[in-house]
Amino acid sequence: MVGSGGASASEAAQLARLEEQAAHGGGGAWEYLCLVRRLKVRRPEPVLRLGLALLNDSKARSKLGSEEWTLYEQVAVAAMDCQNIDVAKDCIGILKKKFPESLRVGRLEGMLLEAKGAWAEAERAYAVLLENNPNDQLLHKRKIAMAKAQGNTTLAVDYLNKYLEIFMADHDAWRELAEIYVSLLMYKQAAFCYEELILAQPMVALYQISYADVLYTMGGIENIQTAKKYYSSALQLTGGKNTRALYGVCLCSGAINQLSKGRNKEEESSELQALAAEVLTKEYKKQAPAKLPIVTEMLKTMKLS
Repeated sequence: MVGSGGASASEAAQLARLEEQAAHGGGGAWEYLCLVRRLKVRRPEPVLRLGLALLNDSKARSKLGSEEWTLYEQVAVAAMDCQNIDVAKDCIGILKKKFPESLRVGRLEGMLLEAKGAWAEAERAYAVLLENNPNDQLLHKRKIAMAKAQGNTTLAVDYLNKYLEIFMADHDAWRELAEIYVSLLMYKQAAFCYEELILAQPMVALYQISYADVLYTMGGIENIQTAKKYYSSALQLTGGKNTRALYGVCLCSGAINQLSKGRNKEEESSELQALAAEVLTKEYKKQAPAKLPIVTEMLKTMKLS
């Protein structure tokens, strides 16, 4: 199976075809390696095998021109992923000789130290590079990744917060920080992160659902009422078909009824919860009929069916 990352189905199929073709000597190795880079997928074992074969073939390597150095970098990273430290060291050494003052090569040297488990040395190497390149995004990301790899969540949070002070528009970093806060039960901080994401990308239903999940978990009638609004908004964005948002509306409605002791009688709200319960029932009847009795009983318990 191909780990296709963010690739489309056609791109994933092309990647699989080229990998199979190259693995059986049918050519297309360079095309495959270029596609892996373009799609930003991680396929370390075939990249290492095919990349090394090209680099060890002087005739094939000479045809690459300046792309030869890109291939050395790609193979170095794949080798580190495969814990083939000797190959990674050789590739990085060749790049260092060609580009002695390169920041890019400096990052690779830091990654090599990480791969060896020399965390303190890697930390020092990145610190030196950051002194001259304080706004280098990849260096900051390496420090975050290193903290997470060591299981140091507190340090990862600290690095992510410092990173976001510089790169405030990095939505992936906000989401990563939010997820770490949730894992630490720091729900107020997680809610702040999702608020930033919703402000930046109000049409992304996932952020609205994640924010609602946090508010519902925090509890209290005001938080749950707000959570219900965001679940409802997510349903609007997804054409009413998002199961997680449908469950959210039902759970919030049940909790609100319980907390307000039945005093919550808003007609629009009642219509929404009834509709959500109806859609959930229909979807389970169609997609997973064996689980329908469980869902029906749950909705009855919440007095939504």
